[in-house]
Amino acid sequence: MAIAKVIIDVSLDKEFDYLIPETLLPQIKVGVMVRVPFGHSTREGYVLSLADSSDYTGGRLKPITGLCETRANIPEHLVTLGRWMADYYCCSQEQSIRTLLPAAVRSGKIKPKIRRLYRIADVAAAESFVACNGTKPSAALRVDLVKALLAHGAQPADSLKSLVPAFSQSGLNTLIRNKIVETVEEIVRRDVFGDSHVLPSKPLPPSADQKKALELIGKMLLGETSSHVLLLHGVTNSGKTEVYLQAIAKAREMGKSAIVLVPEISLTPQTVRRFRARFGDQLSVLHSRLSDGERFDEWNRINNGEVQIAVGARSALFAPFRNLGLIIVDEEHESSYKQSEAPRYSARDVAVMRGKLEGAVVILGSATPSAETSYNASTGKFLLARMAAQVDNKLAPRVTIVDQRLAGPPEPGKSNFFSKALITAVFDRMRRGEQSIIFLNRRGYARVMICEECGFEARCPDCSVAYTYSRQRETLTCHLCGGVIPAYELCPQCLSPKIRYAGVGTEKIESLAGAVFKPARIARMDSDTMRGADDYEAVLERFRRGELDILIGTQMIAKGLHFPNVTLVGIVNADLGLSMPDFRAPERTFQLITQVAGRAGRGDIRGEVIIQTHNPENETIQYAAQQDFDGFSKFDLEFRQLLAYPPYTHLIIVHFRGEDESMVVEFANGFTAELQRYGHEGIRFAGPSPAPIERIKGKFRYMLVIRGSRLKLLRQALRVLALHRQPPKGVEVYVDVDAQSLL
Repeated sequence: MAIAKVIIDVSLDKEFDYLIPETLLPQIKVGVMVRVPFGHSTREGYVLSLADSSDYTGGRLKPITGLCETRANIPEHLVTLGRWMADYYCCSQEQSIRTLLPAAVRSGKIKPKIRRLYRIADVAAAESFVACNGTKPSAALRVDLVKALLAHGAQPADSLKSLVPAFSQSGLNTLIRNKIVETVEEIVRRDVFGDSHVLPSKPLPPSADQKKALELIGKMLLGETSSHVLLLHGVTNSGKTEVYLQAIAKAREMGKSAIVLVPEISLTPQTVRRFRARFGDQLSVLHSRLSDGERFDEWNRINNGEVQIAVGARSALFAPFRNLGLIIVDEEHESSYKQSEAPRYSARDVAVMRGKLEGAVVILGSATPSAETSYNASTGKFLLARMAAQVDNKLAPRVTIVDQRLAGPPEPGKSNFFSKALITAVFDRMRRGEQSIIFLNRRGYARVMICEECGFEARCPDCSVAYTYSRQRETLTCHLCGGVIPAYELCPQCLSPKIRYAGVGTEKIESLAGAVFKPARIARMDSDTMRGADDYEAVLERFRRGELDILIGTQMIAKGLHFPNVTLVGIVNADLGLSMPDFRAPERTFQLITQVAGRAGRGDIRGEVIIQTHNPENETIQYAAQQDFDGFSKFDLEFRQLLAYPPYTHLIIVHFRGEDESMVVEFANGFTAELQRYGHEGIRFAGPSPAPIERIKGKFRYMLVIRGSRLKLLRQALRVLALHRQPPKGVEVYVDVDAQSLL
């Protein structure tokens, strides 16, 4: 028997066996979409594997009904990757397979964009028509149409209207009836690049560090190394992107394709611009801000072999190349590579697995590598290439730590949020025609609203957090559930007008900067002001052209920006993230400070960085100020090893949530007791206990934290318990493997 194991999109996490009819045997392959009988209906599904026998004992197997010939198939190697993701990340196979294809491709609802063209059907007949009718006034329009098509080739109606001022559709239809002109249809690609044009660029002569990295990548592409993964650890402005570009060129010379991942959509336009300058239209773009039609076209360009380079955010990892040679994960440490919904995969780790399955080289690039990647490089699991010097041997920026505890209380009606050192430095840059960046990783105007009379604090009724105040919109917003209410004029509890707003966000920084740094031209970039990629690009273009003196923002401006005229970066509340109840808090703080500091001094003038903090002795702040990654990494890894956190263990968090807290607790305790049967002495269980943020969107949240090694058996049991055991009504459970946060 020829058996196809088919996954059907009904969320059962189960394959179904079907007979393959002899007539379909040559066409049925892994990844093909088929129609199958299912119950009393016909369903569509993907073939996950082929077999010559079945364990089904319920009677005679049903045969496959037919192929879905108009629907996209999934390359077999991606199906293998999807099955691994379902197993490793404890999600259903349906969820994993859905991730491999954009919804616009998977649904079958989006069609190619078709354009109708008109062209000469018979050249001899057309020339004869012109010769015989050239002097007849009644045929003048038709003669002009024929002449235009003879001279310019096939044209759409709009172009003919511009070529022939007296154009009429009826005249064109007459030529079609007489078989002098015919209509044809062509597929038109939706243009994801718009009208943007870039000047071509040529490879730059590599520095000594770049040359060593490229030589190592060349050996990896030839399969001459012990590992297929390389950590490219280069300080900011060391030329990592040029290494990426030249590595892709090497892969292309070998007939291989390449994928480039960037952590955020906002960085994609800048990256695409640089890659288009080098490779022209050889590349495709894949990210979530494309329209369905654009995603459909870009995916099919790759699938049809029309392009060999894909650039984009997380989802670009699944570009359907058949001859993949290189995957680049830029800023590999970024948390945005971890998907927050099932399947909760890490694009960095899945990239490593895809490279292994397809024999492709994987480059993980960062100035501040994650602890896991650094550890793998130190143990020899990954290869390492260091780039310790900036391009053209530029000097690293001067870094000053300002102790804000010494500032004292502000004068009445004034603020001492900006230190004297930062104020002096900003004005100095303004006088010299240079630019400054001021960074604070918190949006909004104030973190909390408090009544000075009764102590009332404005908190979201559905979440365990305080509202964030926006002065510009006069609203209170919950950044967890998105709830928005008008800001209070009186305390709702005691009706006192003595309302105080505490804490600072980027909106308040913008207001203070406008008063302190007059007449500076200032713009703010955070998720409250940047509603789309166009907004982001518009502000950056103004900054690039020198129309702004100061750019204020959150982590949105901390990475990927190259502005040679920025010579000063001010980091305010640098220790803000250290208070988070998360073992990754020091790492994230170090990375943010280092990355944003790297925006200064990328031109000919040495940069300066001023770090304002209330905790200047903190080791993380000190290592970041000294730009000492190795020192910080050793300090951070010792702490993690002591407490058995990644990379010395794997971290799995099981989340339980529901509106009835007692039901959540009861189910979580029973779930944990059953799961512990599959543990061993190398596995630690903590909880279930309330999450640091106990309630979001009206649901109580509990967590079971699991740390350990040799987790395969436990992960298999966890997958069965989470996917195939029905929790009580109103209770949800989901699993986060290799979790990036304890929040």
